[in-house]
Amino acid sequence: MKHTISVLAAAAVLGSAQSAMAQTEVEFWHAFTGRLGELVAEQVETFNNAQSDYTVVATHKGNYSETLNAGIAAFRAGEQPDILMVFEVGTATMMAAKGAVKPVYQVMADAGAEFDQSKYISSVSGYYTSPEGDMLSLPFNSSTPVLWVNRNKLQEAGIDPDTDLSTWEQVGTVLGQLKDAGVDCPMTTAWQSWIHLENLSAYHDVPFATQANGFDGTDTELAFNSAAQVAHIGAMGEWAQDGKFIYAGRRNEGGANFRAGECALFTESSAGYAGIKSEAQFEFEVRPLPYWSAVASEPQNTIIGGASLWVMEGQSDEEYKGVAAFLNFLSSPEIQAKWHQDTGYLPITSEAGDLTRSQGFYDANPGTDIAVIQMTAKEPTANSKGLRLGSFDQIRGIIDEELEAVWAGDKDAQTALDSAVERGNALLRRFEQASR
Repeated sequence: MKHTISVLAAAAVLGSAQSAMAQTEVEFWHAFTGRLGELVAEQVETFNNAQSDYTVVATHKGNYSETLNAGIAAFRAGEQPDILMVFEVGTATMMAAKGAVKPVYQVMADAGAEFDQSKYISSVSGYYTSPEGDMLSLPFNSSTPVLWVNRNKLQEAGIDPDTDLSTWEQVGTVLGQLKDAGVDCPMTTAWQSWIHLENLSAYHDVPFATQANGFDGTDTELAFNSAAQVAHIGAMGEWAQDGKFIYAGRRNEGGANFRAGECALFTESSAGYAGIKSEAQFEFEVRPLPYWSAVASEPQNTIIGGASLWVMEGQSDEEYKGVAAFLNFLSSPEIQAKWHQDTGYLPITSEAGDLTRSQGFYDANPGTDIAVIQMTAKEPTANSKGLRLGSFDQIRGIIDEELEAVWAGDKDAQTALDSAVERGNALLRRFEQASR
């Protein structure tokens, strides 16, 4: 689908009536490369061309972890950007960084910008909202995991490409058929902790951690070593030993294998759409993330991944006005709908989702609304609202180590998850002490 956004239309979205002798520069640090990097550059160029008061300068600072660390180091040196992209597991860290960030709602109020928090989809914005209901950062690239299917690979293996894959029990059966047919990569995954522990827990409405997964306080303890999680990781460990699940890496290394047509099934972010659509030379399909029918009669809701945009303290009033204008631009229905359709990321406002549907995108691209449905079909519970845990980037590293031991056959699922919980809790206690 082609998208056209005229300069006049974009300018109307910005609603800027000021004229400045010189443009105010707004520095924006992000973690995107490849196709997503190109699309961010396109957004920035559209904004810059639509008005003459501000110039946004976007800079890639590495992967998610590297970008967060770069922002922290820059703040300590007094050289922080105006806007910093921070992945969702860094939310608690940013909230605890007193004096480092200026909440988005406050930025908008001080700039006199129109800002209606009710237009943002609650299952997305709630992750970045204070207990009082104030938005602390702006959701930018919010995704949720889905199941990607290589229909050609199923067909070549003699399997009906429309076969039911809604439950993990059914997926297990198909993985066996794929292996028996000689498929070298029946299934792979990206972001193993996010998909197979964090989202698995939310999807089955079981706690990942106490205190509402950290939303109710920093005195939280990890709880992802219960029966549901152990059963799932145990099954995946068996699939790994049988050659039905091929582990490629901790981030999205498996994406290259799937896009190259090597793997039949792939659990990955809905935002995999941008890369898969541009690279796949096979017929692909997106399906809902499977659930265990032995654990739940139906799934609850998945939780978001991706990142939000945090505004840093220590900038001029003019810079904050530019930040407010840019964030309002990114939230506009036209820009959000285009971003959603180009990337597979969730629309952050209901208006953008409605516009996408009215434009016929979901009809022309079946399955692209699955991520939205997974996130919004049910009201989130305390177990499925998301995670707000300190030091979670490091905790994910611990989880990755323990899961890798299961895939290699060195540990059983219970032992590995018990160890991850014990090691992770030690980090949570340190974070709790530091936050007091």
